[in-house]
Amino acid sequence: MRHITCDTTVLPEAVEEHVLLRHLTPHDRRLFRVFGTGPARPVSDTHIHHVIERHAAARPSARAAEHLNRAITYGELDRRANGLAARLARLGVRPGDRVALFTRRSIPMLVGLLAILKSGAAYVPQDVGITPAAQLRHVLAATRARVVLTESAHADRVPPAEGVVVLSVDAVTDEAAHRVERRAGEECYVLFTSGTTGTPNGVAVTHANVCNLLLTEPGDLGILPGDRVAQILNIGFDMAAWEILGALSHGATLVIRGRDVAAAARAATVVVATPTILATLDPAACPAVRTVAVAGEPCPRPLADRWAGDGRTFYNGCGPTETTIVNTMQRHTPSAARLTIGRPTPNNTVYVLDERRRPCPIGEPGEMWAGGAGVSAGYLGNPGLNAERYAPDPYLGRGHVMFRTRDLGRWMPDGELEHLGRTDDQVKIRGFRVELDAVSAVLESGLPGCVRAATVKLDDRTLVSFVAPGHLAGDAARAAVAAALPYYCVPAAVYALDALPLTSRGKIDKTALRAYASSELLQAAS
Repeated sequence: MRHITCDTTVLPEAVEEHVLLRHLTPHDRRLFRVFGTGPARPVSDTHIHHVIERHAAARPSARAAEHLNRAITYGELDRRANGLAARLARLGVRPGDRVALFTRRSIPMLVGLLAILKSGAAYVPQDVGITPAAQLRHVLAATRARVVLTESAHADRVPPAEGVVVLSVDAVTDEAAHRVERRAGEECYVLFTSGTTGTPNGVAVTHANVCNLLLTEPGDLGILPGDRVAQILNIGFDMAAWEILGALSHGATLVIRGRDVAAAARAATVVVATPTILATLDPAACPAVRTVAVAGEPCPRPLADRWAGDGRTFYNGCGPTETTIVNTMQRHTPSAARLTIGRPTPNNTVYVLDERRRPCPIGEPGEMWAGGAGVSAGYLGNPGLNAERYAPDPYLGRGHVMFRTRDLGRWMPDGELEHLGRTDDQVKIRGFRVELDAVSAVLESGLPGCVRAATVKLDDRTLVSFVAPGHLAGDAARAAVAAALPYYCVPAAVYALDALPLTSRGKIDKTALRAYASSELLQAAS
């Protein structure tokens, strides 16, 4: 496994494990290991596209994907990807390169993605329909991609860049009969996360990272040939890789959505979504869905209960892009005592540490660090951020790296992780520390009819909350918070909306909510 190869500075020396553990009781030392270590499981393959190729060889006539009124079989997908990979090789693409995939959800997107992997390169996906040109230029510069794959309909949205070849996937038809020499690079994809400075950071994720999640249980979601997996998320979001590569690596059919998210969900047996997107769907209208997985933001307990009923398998997961989609999962049932983020997935570790990077006693809150096979290869061209977020892993030992997730959590007595929000969601209001997600969680669980809630800080004295749907009463919402939390956690105002605004990745758009609240308060004061 390769770790932190992206122009990083030398990481600081790790403190020996026994020094970090000596403040714990013997009981907590044992549980720190037992709770924090995922099961050791073999991984069948080292490169995810090799698994897809085997499905194409074994079942060439099986349907790989459908989009609106179009469909493609595994055999045709493999044949077209081979032809495009041969073209990429002639353009000079080599193992270890990165190829930009600037397109939209479509069958040509799948052909391009698989062709890039077959060429030995990593794919760099961006939804060209909604991504600003400035960000596309940043992605090209950061990845040093020399080739952009797109579609003819979107080629005019690709910003020109010196030395970069733009190739439309749907225009490549003359090389379909060629077979491509099998090549394999270490990187699978590069995704861009929102940076704290406003500049997105490229995260390099390896094939080994991806295979470890998608080819072991529960990350494989039990997907089998014959299943239908909805592809509803932004292709530049890491959970879209769970949809796309998860479906194709298990011989299932990918149901690529058009404008109607609900239509894709109704036609699927497996749905992967953020809680905000899932809240827009009606489980009663999706009787074929048997497995649901959510991640990306906290999931309200009522939402989990609603989808975990009627015999469905429901997973609540957690993990940033840097730990490969998710690194903890819980199989939730409505009868469960609590909704948690579960336990570490196979071959991964999770540590709840204090500010000195020492393990917290079991039950005490701390910051979650991730170790093991899911830890990604690091940020592109950002050695300072690599040094800040990645560190030698003293608990797995020499050669291993752990990642600082910025998530807060604590171990429950049964060995499951309770998610306590984000370090950047802890704010000071009138001098008191407030957890924004805790306020939202009270609204979602304590306000009858509330489907989704969010809370933002406007200034050092003012919190505001938002709830959906729009018929909910603000006074009742404030009363629900006052009954459960200290007075300084009660929002100054609660706005009821028909639906909360979403980012392009399907999460609640808190920037838009903050602007809305500022405007409303300004109007009220005038």
